Amino acid sequence: MDGEADGSVAVPGSGSDDPSRRRRVHGMLKLYYGMNEEGKAEERPESLDPCDINGPHFDPEVFLNKLRRECSLAELMDQETCMVKQIRSLDSDMQTLVYENYNKFISATDTIRKMKNDFKKMEDEMDCLSANMAAITEFSARISGTLQDQHTQITKLSGVHTLLRKLQFLFELPARLNKCLELQAYAQAVRSHRRARCVLQQYSHLPSFKGIQDDCHAIMDKLAQELRQKFRDGGSSAKDLSECVELLLQLDEPAEELCDKFLSHARSRLESDLQGLEAEIRPYPSASAMKDASAQRASTPAAGSPTDNSPKMSATPSPTSNTDILEFIDRGCNEFVSSLCLVITSYQELFINHAPKGELASKNIPQMANGKLNAFVDDLAARYFSLVERRIQEEKGVADNSLLVRALDRFHRRLQAVTKLLPGSAVPNKGTEIVIRAATERVKQYLSALQSFYMDSLTDVRQALATPRLSVASASVGGGGAHLGGPTSGRDAPTSLPELLSSLSAAILNQIKSVLASVHLFTAKDITFSNKPYFKGEFCSQGVRENLVVSFIKFVCQSSRQFCESAGDKGGSTPPALLLLLSRLCLDYETSTISYILTLTDEQFLVQHHNPVTPVTTLCAEAREAAQKLLNHYVKVQGLIISQMLRKSVETRDWVNTIEPRNVRAVMKRVVEDTTSIDVQVGLLYEEGVRKAHSSDSSKRTFSVYSSSRQQARYAASYTPSAPMDTNLLSNIHKLFSERIDIFSSVEFNKVSVMTGIIKISLKTFLECVRLRTFGRYGLQQIQVDCHYLQMYLWRFVSDENLVHFLLDEIVGSSAHRCLDPAPMEQSVIEVICERG
Repeated sequence: MDGEADGSVAVPGSGSDDPSRRRRVHGMLKLYYGMNEEGKAEERPESLDPCDINGPHFDPEVFLNKLRRECSLAELMDQETCMVKQIRSLDSDMQTLVYENYNKFISATDTIRKMKNDFKKMEDEMDCLSANMAAITEFSARISGTLQDQHTQITKLSGVHTLLRKLQFLFELPARLNKCLELQAYAQAVRSHRRARCVLQQYSHLPSFKGIQDDCHAIMDKLAQELRQKFRDGGSSAKDLSECVELLLQLDEPAEELCDKFLSHARSRLESDLQGLEAEIRPYPSASAMKDASAQRASTPAAGSPTDNSPKMSATPSPTSNTDILEFIDRGCNEFVSSLCLVITSYQELFINHAPKGELASKNIPQMANGKLNAFVDDLAARYFSLVERRIQEEKGVADNSLLVRALDRFHRRLQAVTKLLPGSAVPNKGTEIVIRAATERVKQYLSALQSFYMDSLTDVRQALATPRLSVASASVGGGGAHLGGPTSGRDAPTSLPELLSSLSAAILNQIKSVLASVHLFTAKDITFSNKPYFKGEFCSQGVRENLVVSFIKFVCQSSRQFCESAGDKGGSTPPALLLLLSRLCLDYETSTISYILTLTDEQFLVQHHNPVTPVTTLCAEAREAAQKLLNHYVKVQGLIISQMLRKSVETRDWVNTIEPRNVRAVMKRVVEDTTSIDVQVGLLYEEGVRKAHSSDSSKRTFSVYSSSRQQARYAASYTPSAPMDTNLLSNIHKLFSERIDIFSSVEFNKVSVMTGIIKISLKTFLECVRLRTFGRYGLQQIQVDCHYLQMYLWRFVSDENLVHFLLDEIVGSSAHRCLDPAPMEQSVIEVICERG
């Protein structure tokens, strides 16, 4: 009882509440029994040491003697205490294991007892089954012995019955074939004949079988004739046609001849589809009519008059047609391409994929049939592609590009079916080439449309500049140097130069964006051919960036430069304001627009510069060159316009016999007015620029370059007949210490530089004209008055007032040198006349 009580108390505390102790106990038991983690006995060498307490050769006496010799009393007491603890621990662990596995031991005992009962019952059933099998074997042997003779007879009778059925089938075969022929059950007739053909051939030496064979041959010849007739008629469907070919092959028709007939029949049907497609193109104008229309358009000026103030891209309409390009491609795909794929499938199933048997296997029919099929497909596909290209070429309008892209996508997509059916065919690649050519041609059309739009926009600008309502503050100087249409009120002016420039630049940029959006459809993700290497690389970099955007920018620069090259000495028919506006447009392109357009193109088309492309700096340099040339030409044209007035005013006057000057000549007032108008015009588009510091007397209206004592002395002493050499000497010395003036130098992009260039050309012309004339006293005085009047106003427009001082001084000096009676007018009188004028 005490033992049980101790066990009942020790078990719950140590076994169920301490999992780590349980694992330790199991580990000790495994260690004691020599088991590993998998439950298998470990192979360990046996210990022969008699002092090994866990070994099989343990000797207690030897162990105790060793401990007494080697250990002290305290160590012996500790050893005893440790051993007692181990014994108690093992006893406790044993009780825990027994308690934990008690139910398992009971269940295992019940299971073993139940298995003994079940196996005893199973042995009885197996004995019974063995007895029954022995009885069945005995009965089966007895029956087989009894029916042995009858089984042989039944087998003979079954063979005779089968033979009779075959003979009956053979004797009924001609009638059966005639019935199938009458009912047009050609496939059943061929199957029946193929079943009996070998037998009839084997026993053809017998008269009865010979007759049946002859009748069958006659019937099958008639059937083959009807199949050939049905094959030639061409009214049957593709399925019926395939059935005819298959039956004729089974009737030993020549495979090559059947291939030709099959392809010939298919060609007739496909050619009818091609003729239908060609009929869709036939209503278009003939080549001669299109040529006449092109010639008529070429006779019209490039920059025609638009009907709207805001120019839009001219969309040339396609020739009149019953269907658009998408419907045309749909019809071609649904009729021709679908029929072609069906023909290829049927042909391959009959002649290529169908494994030949017997003698046909040695004739290499698939290779022969495949060669004929490729030639057939290439021929018809070439005609189809020709029609498609003709129809694509008729798409001249560029207003809506989505229809063409969808049509090309559908065309390319449907051709992929041919790739699956004929992996080695060149048809899909040729179709892709057509798509590439169409895209390339479309880019060229868009470039041409952009160029036409640009020229039309320039025409609009020219018309706006030619409008007589444009005032001085908003427009420009006319070709003859006068205000366009005379002075008008500012409120009547419809547009100013900055507005014209802004409108022109915005219209061109919007048109480029619209074109890029239309061309971008070729590279959309839902378009099948956009995954082709061409559309991912060359089309974006060379087609769009170079051949469209860069070419258009170069066209803008080149066409702008042509306004300078085609003009005559008088500036030609190009309004000077247009030259000024185009120069500012090209300058804006150089500063920002070109970079923006090319960045937009690169981002939109993901351009990868695998091939060399035109750098932005090159285009910017070309645009700046064009702007510089236009601005230089503008200065030249405006300078020549004013120079022409001055030249005529000098050449048409008798300077020797003229009267005493009482006022400023009208031409000088006109020069100042035109110069002021040009200054306003240039200031609308260009910044002021940098001027040199003016002298304190520059703003005084009474200031004259001839009022200094030096000049007075010069005119008083130098122009007397007694001192001609001194006059020339003083003039030449004065020139030596003066800066050289480059009249036709390039101007900078600011108002002061432009006005300086125009005034230099005008005054230089005035000087050269004066050098060709002879003056009297009053002629010299008139020149003094005119030059003083010009000095009063022109110094405000130039960068360095000394330039005006010098040129006007040269003019007066040259007049004095060529004067017969050099008597200068008093400065005060000159100032009075100029103030009054």
